[in-house]
Amino acid sequence: MMKYMKTKYFILLFLPVLLLFNSCKKDQGGTTPTINFSIAISGDTVRFTNLSIDANSFNWDFGDGDSSKEENPTHIYPGKGKYVPTLYAKSSSGGSANGSTVINISKTSPILLNDNTLSDWDTLSVNVYNSTAAGGNFIMGKFDYDANKIYFYFEMKSKVADGNIFDFYLDTDNSSSTGLLTSAFTGGGYDELLEGQLLLNQSTAAIPLVVYSHTGAQADFSFNALSLTDFFTIGTIVQDGDTLKFEGSFDRSKLSISNSTAIRLGIIATKSDWSATLGSLPDPNTDSYLLNLPN
Repeated sequence: MMKYMKTKYFILLFLPVLLLFNSCKKDQGGTTPTINFSIAISGDTVRFTNLSIDANSFNWDFGDGDSSKEENPTHIYPGKGKYVPTLYAKSSSGGSANGSTVINISKTSPILLNDNTLSDWDTLSVNVYNSTAAGGNFIMGKFDYDANKIYFYFEMKSKVADGNIFDFYLDTDNSSSTGLLTSAFTGGGYDELLEGQLLLNQSTAAIPLVVYSHTGAQADFSFNALSLTDFFTIGTIVQDGDTLKFEGSFDRSKLSISNSTAIRLGIIATKSDWSATLGSLPDPNTDSYLLNLPN
């Protein structure tokens, strides 16, 4: 097993909370708490920090059927969507108040590239492509995504030491009216091309992976190299007999697909000396793979 990886990072989104108050004072005249809290979102996990004043007991309704009486809880939401958490608080003298806010949980992925295993891909049953004999050395591919990354997994008849050259054709806007039109993969116009020896050490590879941007007429195979770094990560690599299995990701912001709602992609594998095409995913001369990216 081999692993080449760049640093994986998580982005904590700290949000100011606009509270929608529905405060009420107890009949016995107790002090009414002032409701205030902040939230920090990382994937589907939300950390609540209670900033309320004149309150000593709390009850959180997370808006998904779960609740907590902790003062500063952390909650994992079941998936993407809009949720309205509410904090109910009481003062020592009996006054009560509550406040709510709206949070949006974006699509997350179960894929980890630093866990030394490929088993997390077993949980995915969508965005799976099984090659036919026409696909050459490709056996299958899987894809997933979150707000920051496009994840990929491939099985193919190969070895890392072969130094295969990979060409990723990306239709970044899912539109055939922009980008290269090619019979290699129909169904899209390919705005970017990623080409190089994906699985080799990039500092010593004869052909390191480079991003190219299409220019000129759509019928012209004309691309300009972009000076991008840290735009991809390779995770776990497993050699299972003559079958090579590996995972990786592309940075959505570096490839200008942060706001894309769908992309198309096609991958071609070529021998390290350019002497022969080894495989294609999807199968050659068919539509490229459509990966929908709803938020």
